[in-house]
Amino acid sequence: MNRSETGGPHRRGRVLEIILWAVQILLAAFFLFQGGTKLLGADDAVRLFGDIGLGQWLRYVTGVCEVAGAVGLVIPRLSGIAALGLLGVMAGATVSNLATPGYQAFAVQTVLLGAVFALVAWARRSQVRALAATLRR
Repeated sequence: MNRSETGGPHRRGRVLEIILWAVQILLAAFFLFQGGTKLLGADDAVRLFGDIGLGQWLRYVTGVCEVAGAVGLVIPRLSGIAALGLLGVMAGATVSNLATPGYQAFAVQTVLLGAVFALVAWARRSQVRALAATLRR
């Protein structure tokens, strides 16, 4: 089989783009749910933020950031900046998990999610640059 029969780099790029969108959609669904539970006051979320000890206001801020990030992940122009924002949320969650007794094991999850968001942000860096250029005008 020659390169023209397999599609070469163009086909590979298209497959990677499809995988990236699938990952973004899955992450968006997960964070829409997670943010929603925080905003709606699910018992586990209220307990977690009570254990953190900074007040329930942080639960609302985190919920809004997660829901906004989830929406942004599925809007092409905003997907890169949304991934950067959710990377920031995961960094804060990691610090919080490590500092809160009984939650240290959850830091593994937040670090892994942060790494995925970093990869999404890197893959969408052209959208981030374009958005930054638009905002500078």
